[in-house]
Amino acid sequence: MCRWFAYISNTEECLLEDVLITPKHSLSKQVHEHYLPKLLRHDANEITTEQEITVRNRLFNVDGFGVSWYTPARTDFGLGSGLRPALYKTAQPPLHDLNFQSICANTATKCCFAHIRSATATPIVAVNNHPFVFGRHAIMHNGVVADFLSISREICKLLDDDTYANIDGGTDSEHFAALYMTFLTGGSGKEAWERQYSVSEMRDALHKALGTVIETQKAILGDKAAANSLNVAVTDGSQLVAIRARNHQVEQPPSLYYSTTAGITLNRKYPDHPDGSENPHAQKDPSEHGSHVIVASEPSTYKKEEWELIEKNHCVLVGVDGKVRVEAIPMASGWNSRTSNF
Repeated sequence: MCRWFAYISNTEECLLEDVLITPKHSLSKQVHEHYLPKLLRHDANEITTEQEITVRNRLFNVDGFGVSWYTPARTDFGLGSGLRPALYKTAQPPLHDLNFQSICANTATKCCFAHIRSATATPIVAVNNHPFVFGRHAIMHNGVVADFLSISREICKLLDDDTYANIDGGTDSEHFAALYMTFLTGGSGKEAWERQYSVSEMRDALHKALGTVIETQKAILGDKAAANSLNVAVTDGSQLVAIRARNHQVEQPPSLYYSTTAGITLNRKYPDHPDGSENPHAQKDPSEHGSHVIVASEPSTYKKEEWELIEKNHCVLVGVDGKVRVEAIPMASGWNSRTSNF
């Protein structure tokens, strides 16, 4: 499976290099080395089997990289209001890409999405890399929409024209992103992509997209419909919603964690270092750091106590005020599948 990292704050910028490159377990290095503390089964206190951890978390992520970071540049030049996402994608591993390294060394932002890809059935080309951008909204996914080719035509019928036309690649993830945007905007087209919606509306649109995929699979495939893994994050640059979901009674989705303190450890302006080594650049007290939330497939600091594992079928919501809450995702009766894929 893929890996991803999200950072959001209403006051504190992060340097992309600090969060995506510097740590020895940064996202750009999660190609074949993985750190997966606290992984448990959905059943009470039973440790997830080594095979299950491996099959959804330890694949080689060598099929490309993408990063979006939010900037006020267009607002500063009178081209709209609020933050908008800049986007960079490459089909090669990120540490081999000098352009990516230069961007990270010289870019600070209050919101970023980054994603490293392990391809399933679609070509290894830049357009198939996450995040996917619709106006001010960015979306990324880790997991799989099961039997996507069997349901893709029906899913496409639900998309408004502008959203369908914005699909550049062929992945299940990008089509899921388009479905989310159709539900978020009520199918109102690209002008609606520039609007800001409430965090509750974002959550509800994600849940509706999840349910639509499952119900479409069951309508077409019946009992043969396999379980989906849908670790999805969405943002408008000021708010964020992330879900960790799998519609299987026992099996876990890929790993997903969140933190409200690791941003201090990751920021070179503050004492400490993500690897536990000395930080010669520190110039501020930790109490000065602004509120923030990180959601990531794997922790990227040496302090595992900074990270909380998001439970299966739960979501993290971050509002414009920076406050974070965790909620269960309602799973309708009949959504669970007995069939596994990977």
